[in-house]
Amino acid sequence: MNYLSVENISKSFGARVLFENVSFGIDKGQKVALVAKNGTGKSSLLKILSGQDTPDDGNVVYRNDIRVSFLSQEHGLDESQTILENIFSASNEMMDAIRGYELALENAHDHEQLQRANDKMDRLNAWEYETKAKQILGELDLNDLSLSVDTLSGGQKRRIALAKVLIEEPDLLLLDEPTNHLDLDMIEWLEEYLERSTLSLLMVTHDRYFLERVCNEILEMDNGVMYRYKGNFSYFLEKKAERHENEAVTTEKAQNLLKKELDWMRRQPKARTTKSKSRVESYHDLKNDTQRIKDDDKLSLEINMERLGSKIVELHKVKKSFGDKLLIDGLTYYFKRRERMGVVGKNGTGKSTFLNLITEKIEPDGGKVVVGETVQFGYYTQSGMSFKPGQKVIDAVRDIADVIPLKKGQKITAEQLLERFMFPRKQQQDFIEKLSGGEKKRLHLLTVLMKNPNFLILDEPTNDLDIFTLQALEDYLQQFPGCLIVVTHDRYFMDKLVDHILVFRGEGKIKDIIGNYSDFRDYEQQQNKEDRAEELKEKAIAKAQPKAQTKPDKASKGKLSFKEKYEFEQLSEQIEKLEKRKEELETEMNSGIEDHEKLMKVSDELGEVVKELTEKEDRWLELSEFA
Repeated sequence: MNYLSVENISKSFGARVLFENVSFGIDKGQKVALVAKNGTGKSSLLKILSGQDTPDDGNVVYRNDIRVSFLSQEHGLDESQTILENIFSASNEMMDAIRGYELALENAHDHEQLQRANDKMDRLNAWEYETKAKQILGELDLNDLSLSVDTLSGGQKRRIALAKVLIEEPDLLLLDEPTNHLDLDMIEWLEEYLERSTLSLLMVTHDRYFLERVCNEILEMDNGVMYRYKGNFSYFLEKKAERHENEAVTTEKAQNLLKKELDWMRRQPKARTTKSKSRVESYHDLKNDTQRIKDDDKLSLEINMERLGSKIVELHKVKKSFGDKLLIDGLTYYFKRRERMGVVGKNGTGKSTFLNLITEKIEPDGGKVVVGETVQFGYYTQSGMSFKPGQKVIDAVRDIADVIPLKKGQKITAEQLLERFMFPRKQQQDFIEKLSGGEKKRLHLLTVLMKNPNFLILDEPTNDLDIFTLQALEDYLQQFPGCLIVVTHDRYFMDKLVDHILVFRGEGKIKDIIGNYSDFRDYEQQQNKEDRAEELKEKAIAKAQPKAQTKPDKASKGKLSFKEKYEFEQLSEQIEKLEKRKEELETEMNSGIEDHEKLMKVSDELGEVVKELTEKEDRWLELSEFA
């Protein structure tokens, strides 16, 4: 069933053409990602599809009665309202009932209002819907729904907007960078939620693990042409590489012919015949064809980095608090050459404080931070670069330097440097405020790197950067000979670049874990498994205590038999699998299954899993008394 048809739409801003004659469709159940370079109109295309903007040409056609929700990069909330009022602002009877019930709970002393709200919830069978909404809000750490939106941070507003579109359960969901401002646990929850959901999706995201696990089709806008790949991110990479190989053969032939035509153009007489005009037109066509391959040049920079000395950065028993909130408690750490550190932790656990202590932007409350004389920091911040109103791209670079020294005594001009960072000469004359969000981030990154740092700190560098820029940045950073600290929610980026993770757990607790992000998650899962086993053991002790007089003690029962010991070892793993399956079934139950038979089947299986889980836990408790 076709939900959306896009027919030959085009969009320009002044002389800048974003895209022309773009056509595609989305069917029920499809989960589609749109990928393209920054500045090619991904967000503009989503705004057109959502009705917030109109195309210059072409048509956008939805199937009748299709409900569409759009998460834009601007939160679009009413800041004069509370979280509750924004979340359930959709004008339908179900939303009205839930909003009324939540308001009645806040005024629980009014028993009549609460009873009316209960009756309406019963009549519309809205309880399951309300439970699902609460689950989504809880996962996104939105618990106090009475808070006014104007008192919240940008990240909190973004999470409210995400919760709102998920709770609305549209037929088609449009998402523009849905993982921005989410912590790692939230990203993984959203990934699993969308993977199991029956929603149809069209999303723009730079999160490559997200693309791999959620999407079943990828659209790529490349040089004004829309390519379609029926598969996930791995399939897209494979087929894109094949396409480029084929194009390279064609382009090589075109380049050879171009050289001949160029030679003819230079030698041709001034008086042109009809025949020569035809060859001139052919030459320009060939030039345009071969230019496409040049546009794929990657970000490159061979800066003249100063060598690090033996002393880099040392933290000696560092302590830092803000008010009563302890963030760092006696941290000692010595940075080594070619350090590759990832930093993770929930908001407010001390990550930014740690970076500011290293760069000596703030002083520790106790201990000391020692920075070596040869250290040159390059600090890429989330806030981005500040620029003067009316400043051009080229001026932002020239304000730092007109000529930049490279390795082996070579030099490069500001214009050439911008070209290496994928800013063609024409775009260098554009005003910075006209750049896309990703282009501004790329320019900020350039201004950081051109100062020749030997200690790079990247705080959320991947937000708003396109996949192609990220791949180029990763290639560059893998060759970077200095120290590197990365704070990011991009799991793929961390997996490629870091060799250990500093985990901020809050209340001053910091754990150093060897390995990349995936290794860290494996460690966390093992810890959770051990914690679960300890919890079950504590339950066993508590359960055994009241029955101590009626149940034989360990000595009278003896140790477990070989068979019982094997059973006991298997039970923890079986319990973990059953708990995971229980969560999967609960998520599926809450995903809005329309098929009644399928709903009953899932419900029956959930009941069986809960029953089996209870039996396994009871048996574990019984055996644990004699283990």
